[in-house]
Amino acid sequence: MLRKILVANRGEIACRILRTCKRLGIATVAIYSDADAQAPHVAMADTAVRVGPPPVKDSYLNIEAIVDAARTTGADAVHPGYGLLSEKKAFADAVAAAGITYIGPPPAVLDAFGDKITARAVAAAAGVSPPPGTQGAIDPAEVDTITREAERIGYPLLVKAAGGGGGIGMQIVTDPQKLARAVQACSDRGRQAFADPRVYLERYIEKPRHIEVQVLCDGQGGAVALGERECSVQRRHQKIIEETPSPAAFFQGAEGEARREKLLADALRVVTSVGYVGAGTVEFVASQTGELWFLEVNARLQVEHCVTEMVTGIDLVEQQIRVASGERLAPEILAPTRRGASIEARIYAEDPAKKFAPQPGRITRLAWPAAGDDLRIETGVAEGLDVTPFYDPMLAKVVAWGETREAAVNRLDAALAATTLDILGPVGPAATNRSFLRKVLASDPFLAGQYDTALAEALAKG
Repeated sequence: MLRKILVANRGEIACRILRTCKRLGIATVAIYSDADAQAPHVAMADTAVRVGPPPVKDSYLNIEAIVDAARTTGADAVHPGYGLLSEKKAFADAVAAAGITYIGPPPAVLDAFGDKITARAVAAAAGVSPPPGTQGAIDPAEVDTITREAERIGYPLLVKAAGGGGGIGMQIVTDPQKLARAVQACSDRGRQAFADPRVYLERYIEKPRHIEVQVLCDGQGGAVALGERECSVQRRHQKIIEETPSPAAFFQGAEGEARREKLLADALRVVTSVGYVGAGTVEFVASQTGELWFLEVNARLQVEHCVTEMVTGIDLVEQQIRVASGERLAPEILAPTRRGASIEARIYAEDPAKKFAPQPGRITRLAWPAAGDDLRIETGVAEGLDVTPFYDPMLAKVVAWGETREAAVNRLDAALAATTLDILGPVGPAATNRSFLRKVLASDPFLAGQYDTALAEALAKG
């Protein structure tokens, strides 16, 4: 087993990883920027190292400083968490070059799935179809080629940045007259956000559902898909509520169960075809009738991994650590038992009435409901600390479990209702999305399980 792990992240995911390390008796190192000097993850770790000033590029994306922190503290492994450097091949390479274990997929796998165009090709070669689209990148200057490709694929279209994520560098196009402009805009956004101007076209699935599959692979022949997660409640193409199992009608009954089993098998085929190691998520887009197409692979832990943990009893961070230590996946992991349903809501300092604009400020009052077997509170903030404009404004994840979906939803709603969270902004009280999350949970489409990715933004407008 690894002896000392540096967590190359911040906030709730850093706290989450540190908690499992402590349970396993593994020494820990936290990193922090000046803005996070008093953050809970800093206090939780055995050792904490400053890596730079508040801007993320100067601290949490500072590969040299992070690797140096691991080296000087004697860490024998680095866990990247999610976001930030978690899918960057350059970071994994730097960690390995320092003689330190990287808790995640090999650099070659990160390379394959870090590029959406390459990922489409990997999936297709494994026999898992992505939505119809271009075979490679398109040049924004080649308007005639773009027009021909769009006509071949058919409208509506998605223009997507090859290195994008979180909805950045992506536009829906329904009008051919607006295609060239959208291609150029996405290319410019990709260059700015990811230093990668390449874009491609893909058929847009109308009224889509976002379904993903949690996988675990030990690199020694052991691989398992731990079930699907429904992630269709989104704003700005980013998830805010996730649940498992998916309540979609096309997963019900014997035919639905067969569709689910095929989905899990497809997810495993994609990742095992490139020698995947560790935890990851294979994402799919689904039509309302249950046609499923490959979207991408997130070669890391996902924000919403907790709902899978709640129904399987498997600590995914522990499994990441064990696999990185050279262990095989245990028989009980390869043949998991799923029980009940789980649902997660992400609490953000943002205003749904203002297009979900972030709301920085100071947390003046904070009280969570009591956690237990049916409720988890995953957070990295505390009363008296600031929600800064430097980082993502997610404050916490509230994760509920129940014997049935209805019980899980009710438990989550009760927990949100029992939460006290006040933020004082520069000019007065700042908003959070807590009440809006309850509005989603109470909506008829959500309660019926018959919703798509447009639900949250439609409710915000209404």
